[in-house]
Parts: sequence; structure tokens; C-alpha cells
Amino acid sequence: MSCAEHVNDRQKKRDPLIEEFLNYLVAERGLARNSVDAYARDLDQFSGFLTEKARQITDVTSATLRDYLSRLAEAGLAPRSVARKLSAIRMFLRYLNDVGKLSSDPGENISNPKLGRKLPEVLSFDEVKRVLDAVQAATKEVDSKRSEAEIKRALALRNHAMLEVLYGAGLRISELIGLRIGDVYLDEGFVRVIGKGDKERVVPVGEPAIRAVRSYVDAGRVNLLKFPSPVRDALFLNVRGGGLSRMGAWKIIHRCVEEAGINRHVTPHTFRHSFATHLLEGGADLRAVQEMLGHASITTTEIYTHVDRSYLREVYKSFHPRA
Repeated sequence: MSCAEHVNDRQKKRDPLIEEFLNYLVAERGLARNSVDAYARDLDQFSGFLTEKARQITDVTSATLRDYLSRLAEAGLAPRSVARKLSAIRMFLRYLNDVGKLSSDPGENISNPKLGRKLPEVLSFDEVKRVLDAVQAATKEVDSKRSEAEIKRALALRNHAMLEVLYGAGLRISELIGLRIGDVYLDEGFVRVIGKGDKERVVPVGEPAIRAVRSYVDAGRVNLLKFPSPVRDALFLNVRGGGLSRMGAWKIIHRCVEEAGINRHVTPHTFRHSFATHLLEGGADLRAVQEMLGHASITTTEIYTHVDRSYLREVYKSFHPRA
């Protein structure tokens, strides 16, 4: 299948070698749509730079790459963003070398920019509780005897269930909106998640999330399904009965945070960070947290041990008599 479904209109002007690589990512590597889109954007930008320099992709050298990285740095791009773009280009050039389109790999000896260790933003447990309490309270504020109110209550129940599952299972936003009815095992207390690269994992959820999802499915979702729906098996539906988009889910979560009076920048991923941090603060094993988050490498999960140490330092300063 062509990756035409995964990219924007720039594909019409895209270099055929880039298009071939994107198709490879879909067909052979099984990358998710969002990942392929990201590769497409980074490689299109690099291709535009080469066009400006009157060079072909097959003419790329290590010097060309260094020139491009310098351009990105001069434009004020953060080192982490530069590293991501370089990773996409390296993979592309390695592919071209493997299939014989390049005689050597010009990205082989290019070093990544130095990255500072950025700790993730997290919510305290009290802040998470404020959000969850606020969104739960909204489910009780509507008179459910009227039809319009039924829809409002259905959306309130949905929002509560979304937040409980997002934090209770530490999901990515794409994983949350990708949940199907059959992925949630309420009696057993776990959800089946399809993560990055279509990798499946099973994550336990607690009683608050189970109750919220059960209430939404029994008393809320059925009212949203009265509308024609192209994805009737999606767990979380929008007001028209269709599946939620990433942006739609982000706006819902952002609004719930605002209504709880949390006056700082919070994203859906903040709840995932908070999930991991709170587990480690409670004494959870790092490898168990890795499994629940779906991280391929434990080094990715280890960043939360730094957050945990920061928490421990604060506890020490607050309570130790010789601090």
C-alpha cells in the first residue's frame, strides 16, 4: 500500500526515494501512522534544503549533513529536535545504502548534538486527585431526565472515564483514543493496549477507573451511539458518535485540567509521566513500570528514577532533623 494515506499534499512533489522509504516503513517496519508522518516531515524538510543547495539526495555527503545541522542550530532549533531530525535522515540514508542507491552511508560518522537530561513535568498526587474529583463532579451536575441533558451527562461520564484510564494505566494519548470496547476487561481489571509499532501490552487498572468506565459504558456511551457512527466499537466517542481525534482528546483533557484550577502547563503526556513517577515513589519495581509503559528499553524508563530522587530529596529536606 502506498503511504498516501499517511502524508499530506506535499507527497505530490516528494522525491521518489523518500516516498519509497516511507512505503518501506509502513510495509516492512510496521510503523504507526504518526511515526511515518513524522519521518515524512523531517525528510521533506531535508529535501527542501538539498533543493536550495541544488543537490540530489544521492549526492549527500557528511559535509552536506553537517551544513544542514548547522542551519538547524542557527535557526534556534532545540538540540533534542535536531537529534530527532538527524535520526530520521540517518535511517533514510542507511536504507538507501542497504538497497544500493548510495555507495556509502554519509550519516555513519555524524555525531548527535549533546542533549541535556530534561526531566518530565509531573503532577503531584493531590493535583491529579483535584482533576479527577472535578471531572467526576461534572457527571452529577446535569438533570438526566431531559434528552439534551442526557448528551451532556454522557460527555461528562466519558471525560471522567478518559481521565481515570489515562492516569490509571499511564497511556499515551494515541493509545487512549485507540481503545476499543473489546480492549477493556472490567471484571478482570486490565486494558489491552496497542502501542508504538503495533506492539500489544496488558496494563492493570484500579477500581476508580473500572467504575468510571463501567458508568460511561452503561449510562453514557449508549446515548452517543444514537448518532450514526463509522467506528461503533471505539470506546471513547465524540458528540457525533465518531471516534475521538488526538486534538479532540487533548482539548477535553486541557479543559478538565483548567476546570480543576491547575494553573500550569499540563499535557496528556503529563498524566503518563505522573503515573510512572507515582508508582516509583510508592516503591514499584522499575522493570514493572517499564512493562506497563510499553518502553522497549529500560533506559527510557530510568528517567523517572531521577524524578523519584528529586522527590526523595524534598522529603528529606522537609522531614529530616539534620537536613
